[in-house]
Amino acid sequence: MTDIIVLGLVSAAIYAVAASGLVVTYTTSGIFNFAHGAVAMLSAFVYWQLSSSDAWGLPVPLALVLTLFVFAPGLGWAIDALLMRRLHDAAPITRLVVPIGLLVALISAATIIWPPDTVQASLPFFFEGKNIDVAGVAVTYHQLIVLITAIVVAVGLRVLLYATRIGTAMRAVVDNRDLAALNGVSPDRISGMAWALGCALAGLAGVLIAPILALDQSQLTLLVINAYAAAMVGRLRSLPLTALGALILGLSRETVSYFAEDLPTWISVDTVPALMLFAVLILVPQDKAAVFGQPKDPARVPNPSWPLVIGSGAALVALAYVIPDLVSDKTLSSVGYGLALAIIALSLVPLTGYGGQISLAPLAFAGLGAAIMSTWGSDGNPLVLLAVIAICGVVGALVSLPALRLKGLYLALLTFAFALFVEKAVLPEFNGFTQGVAPVGRLDFFGISTNSDRANLVLLAVAFVLFGFFVTALRKGRVGRQLQAMKTSPAACATLGLDLTALKVQVFALSAAMAGLGGALYGGWRGQVGVEQFALLQGALPGLPLVLLGVVGGIAAVAGALFGGLVLAVAPLIGEYYPVFKDFMLLLPGLAGISLANNPNGAIAQASDSFRAILHKRSKDADPGEEFVEPAGSMAEVMALMIPAPAGLVPEQIAVGASAGATNVGVLDREVGLDWGRCHANS
Repeated sequence: MTDIIVLGLVSAAIYAVAASGLVVTYTTSGIFNFAHGAVAMLSAFVYWQLSSSDAWGLPVPLALVLTLFVFAPGLGWAIDALLMRRLHDAAPITRLVVPIGLLVALISAATIIWPPDTVQASLPFFFEGKNIDVAGVAVTYHQLIVLITAIVVAVGLRVLLYATRIGTAMRAVVDNRDLAALNGVSPDRISGMAWALGCALAGLAGVLIAPILALDQSQLTLLVINAYAAAMVGRLRSLPLTALGALILGLSRETVSYFAEDLPTWISVDTVPALMLFAVLILVPQDKAAVFGQPKDPARVPNPSWPLVIGSGAALVALAYVIPDLVSDKTLSSVGYGLALAIIALSLVPLTGYGGQISLAPLAFAGLGAAIMSTWGSDGNPLVLLAVIAICGVVGALVSLPALRLKGLYLALLTFAFALFVEKAVLPEFNGFTQGVAPVGRLDFFGISTNSDRANLVLLAVAFVLFGFFVTALRKGRVGRQLQAMKTSPAACATLGLDLTALKVQVFALSAAMAGLGGALYGGWRGQVGVEQFALLQGALPGLPLVLLGVVGGIAAVAGALFGGLVLAVAPLIGEYYPVFKDFMLLLPGLAGISLANNPNGAIAQASDSFRAILHKRSKDADPGEEFVEPAGSMAEVMALMIPAPAGLVPEQIAVGASAGATNVGVLDREVGLDWGRCHANS
């Protein structure tokens, strides 16, 4: 038991340092730094580069000073100056995706600089081999340094925030950024200092934790990401509660590690942070929702015409049929992966693009779909797809229940925790998933086989097109307008009588079922799958970059999902064919996510706008008096979304009160699906 306490305190100390950095950056900028773990990982690698005898071999004290007082703070200041300051008034999805893009970019950059297959980096413990005895437990000097460092950081932050002018300015910026500026405080300078401090703390956590395991870009990042749970205990504001959360997390991990043989397999050292984060998000109350003053989402929801949708779908299917004759087997394989990933990304269009419900777990549901298909449909039985739809839909609905009261960052973190849990605890329970050899057969539709690459590629294209038709019809119908209204103003929708609970459950279930089907088809194209194919950060095609590229392509557009899936799958292939672009292709998903700060509508919408501008410029001579008007960036009003004027029915001409006819009210009820109430003055 003493071992659990000592090791738990050491783990808690590292989590407290890392989580404190998260709290400092969030409270001064309002941006949750998803890249916090990547900053810690990158700092650890820099420290190794500076101090290791296999690299530059600088003295350890000098390497520590350069890493913790030059590199990490400088990186934090640059991140704030170049990215985060521009997100102050950005839409919620942009404020989430840009830091995630930074996370992916930093992991990719570290992989390029220190390739795992050529650089075997590891850091020694401080004062290795020296320890003291505490109640019969040998405590190493490294562990003592970790504990002392956590105490010094906690005291130092307390003094900084409550006994210095800079700390007072930081707290003032948190309370009211504009009012602080009126009193002579520079919010940008204070924010830059906070990000420098937060990244320095992340770097410190990385240097302390790196000796415990070999330096690995994804594993080290995920280990620091565990601190999210501790930070959320303090609601990203309270440092004492954050320290309490770190203590709970550290002791819980060590307790589970000690009693691992007596616990269910889904409770492990890897799943404890995800379970704790999930529980904290449900139990700890959110900040009160602000009805007014919230930044509006400037992204548009495209409304393509049916001829364009049908024509594009037919072209995609035709292209899928001829591609096997035009490209090599390796390129064909990547294109197939891209189409399957595009189906998975398409599941986010109704959920996030239309409804504004942020999810980071589409690949988790896809993994469940592939696992179900591997278990019951490894022979290609298409009837198993019905089980995939049912089970994934039910799981999606269950996940939505605790998410009903969550929004924005809290909802993103909840789905993040769910995805981690599925990756670490659920998928490994299926046969072959841990080894990556779970078989998934290609479908056989009652004698019509899709075993050939051409037939299976056409199947993927047809599936994407059919899903695209369905999503487009959804967007044009009543449910689509309700989803957009919920995204624009949930408070207004509730006031008007819209059942938001049922709507959220339905759209979560729909999105999960679509992603599950995409995962089943993805497994069929590959032939065999494993956990690696459905991981958040690890593997060749991890989950977070898929979400990134889907948003970059245009999360509210069917074409945006196609863009995201194909780019994620084909970009590495371009790097193989053209080595000069290899590093850029590796960085592309992260850089694309970062670029969303300048283009909230996505790449597809931007290309469409540019094309329209060119067409208008060419036709300007025909009508020189006409001016080209850029598409509006703001959403329409909730009422306009939910009650578009039907043909032959002008809202201003609808009779009300005693003169209202049953026809007028009935048309509105059928169109909107709401009970508006009736005034029966003559009854």
